[in-house]
Amino acid sequence: MASEMEELIDFLSSPSPPVKKAAVDIVRGLTGSEDGLQSLEAHSEILLPSLVRLLSENKEVSEPASEALVNLSQNSNMAARMVSLGVVNTTMDILYKPDSSITKLLIMLLVNLTQLDAGVASLLQTKEEKVQGLYLMKLVRSFCRSTNDVRDDPFEHVASILVNVSKSEAGRKILLDPKRALLKQIIRQFDSSNPIRKKGVSGTIRNCCFEAESQLQNLLLISEFLWPALLLPVAGNKLYNEQDTSKMPLELGAALSIEREPVNDPEIRVQTLEAIYLIALQEAGRRALWSVNGPRILQIGYEDEEDPKVMEAYERVGALIVHGSGTEELSTEIAK
Repeated sequence: MASEMEELIDFLSSPSPPVKKAAVDIVRGLTGSEDGLQSLEAHSEILLPSLVRLLSENKEVSEPASEALVNLSQNSNMAARMVSLGVVNTTMDILYKPDSSITKLLIMLLVNLTQLDAGVASLLQTKEEKVQGLYLMKLVRSFCRSTNDVRDDPFEHVASILVNVSKSEAGRKILLDPKRALLKQIIRQFDSSNPIRKKGVSGTIRNCCFEAESQLQNLLLISEFLWPALLLPVAGNKLYNEQDTSKMPLELGAALSIEREPVNDPEIRVQTLEAIYLIALQEAGRRALWSVNGPRILQIGYEDEEDPKVMEAYERVGALIVHGSGTEELSTEIAK
């Protein structure tokens, strides 16, 4: 005899729209409590396929179904089951249907699923050589084309997906592929006023810089965009004089010689300093940093810094530059 939970899940496949709607609303409600989540997890084998099928229906049903899946996917076991069911592929297919009305929720689902290695592999399509990276390219294009000037930014959380993907070597390889130019597109979003986008971009850049030893040339190919994204957040609040800016690329010097919006999030400042450190570990990376007058920027930024964790990150870079370049110019200011 079927239990009450099994009967409820059966109603998700009901031919009656009102019954189906009522059932999915109840399931969504259950995902909001720990007890409800445990009850649903015990029936995940029949529950998950039923909820995934509802994603293709009208918004009245697909919205509560996607909300339920987002809540369920916060549980790593449930998320793993979703990945094994091909939910990443299904989500991407529905996301790019012209009439999709649950974009933000689908993106949130992908954020949760790509916290797992298997979810990242599925999104990267690592087992499908001919289309490898296609899903990621689509997400980057949508992330860069959608506007963040409106209150509802449906693709803002792609920023978190990019951070998750860039934690994997395979993801970094695709992001740094100069033919795809994905990182170049992503970096341009660092100017966004949306803090979710901004932090996601800085985290993605930082993760990609873990490949600096083998991919430094590809990183420096986009230095026109890379250095402003890395150095402006840690440049302090002062207006730079002409003597300093004359030794910088035009876009960097121009930005530092005028009033600018400070980056108040210390996590972003730490991430950018970590990225600079990873680049500066390479001799060619240190030379590139000196070529844009980066050490002077770090010196001035350090003078303005008050957060102890950020100061520690400055000092780590400073010590590396001083030791690696054989100069004492920064020793008293950064590397003490």
